[in-house]
Amino acid sequence: MPQKYKIVSTLALIVFVLDQATKVWVQSTIELWSGYQVIPGFFNMVHVLNKGAAFGFLNRADMHWQTYFFIAVSALAIVLIWHLVRTVHRKDPVLFTGLGLILGGAVGNMIDRIRIGQVIDFIDFHVAGHHWPAFNVADIAITVGAFCLLVSFYQRKNNASDSF
Repeated sequence: MPQKYKIVSTLALIVFVLDQATKVWVQSTIELWSGYQVIPGFFNMVHVLNKGAAFGFLNRADMHWQTYFFIAVSALAIVLIWHLVRTVHRKDPVLFTGLGLILGGAVGNMIDRIRIGQVIDFIDFHVAGHHWPAFNVADIAITVGAFCLLVSFYQRKNNASDSF
């Protein structure tokens, strides 16, 4: 098996397992719509549900189509990621790291949407009463993965001798 498949598969599996394990822990230890302080005035563990996308985008109770929309978007992202892994022929561990992280995060959040129609979020940072929208391990992986893709594309732009 080529190294790129090992990188993507291993990272996706690790992210998926960590994401699902933390969500099971949250469901079993924190009552829905509640939480507790970890670092007063800065960090809480909460148990909330998000029908929308990252940072609460389209998280509205009066809209019922977004679950199906985000399942479709996740499925499309999964297909696109595997297509990229298959068709990119250069050795670029940063690119494949990013794809693996995004894949694991996409699968983790898609499983929540299929299973309960929403995504479980639990990490809550706040300062002076201003809360960043709650998020989860899958969201962290997707964000770090997107950053890896940007780094990879920047490196590729600066090294025009690489080829796909």
